[in-house]
Amino acid sequence: MESDRDPLAIDTVLFDFGGVLADEGFRDGLAAIGRLSGLDEEVVVRRGHELVVTTGYVAGRAGEQRWWEALRAEAGVRGAAESLRGEILGRFTLRPRMLDVVGRLRGRGFTVGILSDQTNWLDELDVLHGLYERFDYVFNSYHMGKSKNDPTHFDDVLKLLHRQGRQVLFTDDNAGHVARARQRGWAVLRFLDEGDAVRALSGLCEGASPRT
Repeated sequence: MESDRDPLAIDTVLFDFGGVLADEGFRDGLAAIGRLSGLDEEVVVRRGHELVVTTGYVAGRAGEQRWWEALRAEAGVRGAAESLRGEILGRFTLRPRMLDVVGRLRGRGFTVGILSDQTNWLDELDVLHGLYERFDYVFNSYHMGKSKNDPTHFDDVLKLLHRQGRQVLFTDDNAGHVARARQRGWAVLRFLDEGDAVRALSGLCEGASPRT
């Protein structure tokens, strides 16, 4: 696990969703769709990730149907969208230990939020699981018009939080997103192992209470 943080300065912790707060449903779902379509799983995973950006779906500039159409046309995926989307949404299994850490941080006075390159699916998962009520902020690329691939997105989030980068700890499993956050002055925690992340964040929780 990579980390870069000043625990004395941090009063806000932001979490990626898929791969951190929940299992990586997008990747695993695309792999399953590839298998169901008789295609190379890795090819479908790669094209799905590329197309969610190039179609504009992840930034809310195109709808879900546009993405499915592109995935069928460019990756050869077969099947009804309603059935296929279930392969993705059903694999975003929430991680109780991570959500417990979120609750403990919030209870100690930290501001907590989600910072995710997600789509309308995150809103649907909130309806199912009551996810948003656990957080002070939810920054979803689908509603913000920018993704974490754009370094200025991190500046926009800081403005909305009224924070400086060193006050915010961001944890993500994507090396590129972590690097861009670090470049914009954020404290970062690269998520590689759930147990390591829980221990690191628990240490932060036990070490300070910013609102007391």
